[in-house]
Amino acid sequence: MIPLVKPIFGKKEKQLISEVLDSGIVASGKYVENFEKKFAKLSKAKFAIACSNGTTALNSALLACGIKTGDKVITTPFTFIATSNSILYCGAKPIFVDINPKTYNIDAKSVEEILKKEKNVKAVICVHLYGLPCNMDQLLKLKKKYKFVLIEDACQAHLAKYKGKTVGAIADVGAFSFYATKNMTTGEGGIVLTNNSKIDFLARKIINHGRTAHYEHDMLGYNFRLTNICAAMGLAQCEQIEKWTKQRISNAKKLSEGLKNLDFLVTPVVPKGYTHVFHQYTLRITNGLRDEFMKYLKDNGIGCAIHYPEVVYKQPLYKKLGYENGLCPIAEQAVKEVVSIPVHPSLTNKDIDTIIKVIKGFKK
Repeated sequence: MIPLVKPIFGKKEKQLISEVLDSGIVASGKYVENFEKKFAKLSKAKFAIACSNGTTALNSALLACGIKTGDKVITTPFTFIATSNSILYCGAKPIFVDINPKTYNIDAKSVEEILKKEKNVKAVICVHLYGLPCNMDQLLKLKKKYKFVLIEDACQAHLAKYKGKTVGAIADVGAFSFYATKNMTTGEGGIVLTNNSKIDFLARKIINHGRTAHYEHDMLGYNFRLTNICAAMGLAQCEQIEKWTKQRISNAKKLSEGLKNLDFLVTPVVPKGYTHVFHQYTLRITNGLRDEFMKYLKDNGIGCAIHYPEVVYKQPLYKKLGYENGLCPIAEQAVKEVVSIPVHPSLTNKDIDTIIKVIKGFKK
């Protein structure tokens, strides 16, 4: 079986984790601080605040930007549920808008339609889905016109670039995840990126009990801190992420070349000026053939999965909150057709050739 994902760990991870264990300081400390500096440098951001996971990074980013009860936040329904849940945690209301059918990312025209008619929209969360950046020029233009906070959910987009700018550090604030299946991992972990010193100051307090001094707290905060053990792993992964990213891009290029002109699928789109880092290599299977196609892949030893099988507002929780079907028809169609196949850096040329050969052998 060629697996869909395969985290990579080497001697450096073991070495640094052992150093932390030997030091006896396994909670937050210098390894976390060094990890923050290293990831900020890689991402071309001034500030980085490490936290316990990607969800707490999103939640902290929203809170640090002043999002509160009664506010409205626009986002995409075609993503993991953590994006919109982080809005609910603030007492705010998610407003779902449709996606671009080619990139699967949030559609700026749909965003503006909501901005024209909805009052009290305080923020927009764009998701760089599968590792492909959103059209940031369009969103920044809307931000300037309508005066909202723009937050990048870059949890799948480590080192992705939009017109030469690294995502997560383009808007007001960005959030990343280092979950086990991400392009780089700390097991569990996340980070908030910003170039705004006020957001940095507030986010650091938010993740650490609202603390201003050791036993002084001037706001409601949370325990969202990252540990030295996780940060040690992250430091080692930072040394490899650029190499792994190049390999993902190379693997994706080979897959797209090998799978072009097949009439039952659509390969990923990479617009000019965008650097797609391929957290997932996602095909679109047309004519209602996805389930049959996935069974065929698994029967032939190729790992695959659906990211994501349903739009967020059709989840039971969101139905209870009053969201109705049909809000975003393009996204509702996409979830019926997408399937992700292996693209990770551990793939060999033989693996890629096998994947291409198997897919080309699919009989409708």
